[in-house]
Amino acid sequence: MKWRRWNNLIHRDLGYFCFGLTIIYAVSGIAVNHIESWNPSYTIERSRTRLAEPLSSDGLDREAIASILAELDENGAYKNSFWPDPDTLQIFVEGNTLTVNPGTGEILQEKVSPRPVLHQMNYLHLNHPKKLWSWFADLYALFLGILAITGLFVLKGKKGIAGRGAWLSGAGIILPLLFLWLYY
Repeated sequence: MKWRRWNNLIHRDLGYFCFGLTIIYAVSGIAVNHIESWNPSYTIERSRTRLAEPLSSDGLDREAIASILAELDENGAYKNSFWPDPDTLQIFVEGNTLTVNPGTGEILQEKVSPRPVLHQMNYLHLNHPKKLWSWFADLYALFLGILAITGLFVLKGKKGIAGRGAWLSGAGIILPLLFLWLYY
């Protein structure tokens, strides 16, 4: 069998194998590239409310915090609380952060929930699983390198690497170098 046929078989089969992970990395990559504009993994819902009656900041113990949570129908598991300043109590429960002004009774809630599908994609893309996933991601990166190299030789002649392919491959090398020169 000729080398070009082997090249095309390898390119085709690796392309099929890498399809799913490539879609995950592509979607997640676009989402993570714009992290300064939004949180790609979580939605954050902010709301303001007021307690029925203001509280005295003196003696706000765990019982008082439990009564605040009960008044708000907050069922998330209590994690912690602290006073960042004398007029502000922060309460952390599972999936919710409450910023309470005991003197006014005003409360700002920030409820956090994972974005469906995108949270899981980002989890994999950002390598949060570690362990065996790191090896699989390394193998995927190696396969992408093989796909890039074998892709150069799929077509012959003026549409392949000897013609148009040379110009496009050159542009694919020059553009990252240009951005490095501009921003690095």
